[in-house]
Amino acid sequence: MTLEYKETLEYLYSAAPAFEKVGAGAYKEGLSNTLALDEHFGHPHRSYHTIHVAGTNGKGSASHTLAALLQAAGYRTGLYTSPHLADFNERIRIDGKPIPHERVIRFVREERHFFEPLQPSFFELTTALAFKYFEEQQVDIAVIEVGLGGRLDCTNIISPLLCVITNISYDHTGFLGNTLAAIAAEKAGIIKPSVPVVIGEAPRMDSGSPGYRAEYDVRRVFQEKAREAGAPIRFADDRCLVTPQLLGQYALKGSYQARNLNTVLNSLIPLARAMKHAGLPLTRNGITSAEALRRALTGVTTMTGLMGRWQQLSEEPTVICDTGHNLAAWEYLAPQIEREAQQRPLRIVFGMVDDKDIHGVLQLLPSRATYYFTQADTHRAIPVGRLTALATEAGLCGTPYPTVAEAYHAALTEAPQDAFIFVGGSSYVVADLLSEPIKQG
Repeated sequence: MTLEYKETLEYLYSAAPAFEKVGAGAYKEGLSNTLALDEHFGHPHRSYHTIHVAGTNGKGSASHTLAALLQAAGYRTGLYTSPHLADFNERIRIDGKPIPHERVIRFVREERHFFEPLQPSFFELTTALAFKYFEEQQVDIAVIEVGLGGRLDCTNIISPLLCVITNISYDHTGFLGNTLAAIAAEKAGIIKPSVPVVIGEAPRMDSGSPGYRAEYDVRRVFQEKAREAGAPIRFADDRCLVTPQLLGQYALKGSYQARNLNTVLNSLIPLARAMKHAGLPLTRNGITSAEALRRALTGVTTMTGLMGRWQQLSEEPTVICDTGHNLAAWEYLAPQIEREAQQRPLRIVFGMVDDKDIHGVLQLLPSRATYYFTQADTHRAIPVGRLTALATEAGLCGTPYPTVAEAYHAALTEAPQDAFIFVGGSSYVVADLLSEPIKQG
């Protein structure tokens, strides 16, 4: 990392604060800045096709898998996701390769005179850079992950071939609403007129059944929005397309990935039809071919650079990290940790940010583990002293460490070779773990 690139990133974070750095203070509701930036750059997203992916959990994995499928089929593929883990440029990729540092530097150098008076958010600025870069590099299609919500997210100016909404659970309730139906309504805001939409998880509910509550009926919200927009809708949990063979091929090994894979598989037919209708050139191994699917599933991490999804870092001891960061994610992670660890010594390096259901997550964590409580390098992190106190109240035993690096090194030092070490609780804990000083440590 050059000094100029480092200074550019510091400028971006200070001039346009990022949500992951400062939280609610960086959130800007509305699309006025986005539309101004889009007009300034000449509406670059109109020069290529797009897929729009939203959801509470799994949208990153689904986005990367869709991108891998498009790459395997021979399309020049853009991928825009957030947050990054080790380097900012991970957010913007073409065929798996991150945007060059020099292009980020040049963007700020050449455009700051325009965007400084606007005072855009970090995400608004990053989105403008991604859309412009994809145009410059003449991608065929780009997979665009929603940052927060959907309806008012600054990615929501695109006219995609397909919309995907992975699932709905309680997260960012201060911005999106306090009921599942309200959160679903915000995410359903990406549904566009006549554009097919695939919903990953939306359980059926019978409104006439005893105990039915409309605030939990997310399927109804999506059905009504799709009906209003004239958008064909498909519910992936009505069609289980995942086979043991496909799941065995999938490089993403978290137990929750079966649901993400089913969402992607249900997206392929409507996407292929939309691509054909849009005039995208057919390739020898199209996105629905067995060969493209095999290459994408086995190679998704190497093809797209995806990190932090049940990622194994070491064998002796076994070290796994995962970016799962809310209650819905831990309902899958906690049982999988127990299964994978079996009777081996279990160590967990754990930290969370302050807008999650910490009490609910603590109730799910394995009680037999030894904990190394910590806080990531973000203002949103729960202070490690408070986290340790809450964990102690929940009956979990551990020691506080001021940084992820110190907590991780302590776990490694104290763990026998047959131990199972898990690092997670927050994307930012994993980001600190994967930073260069720790990797060298």
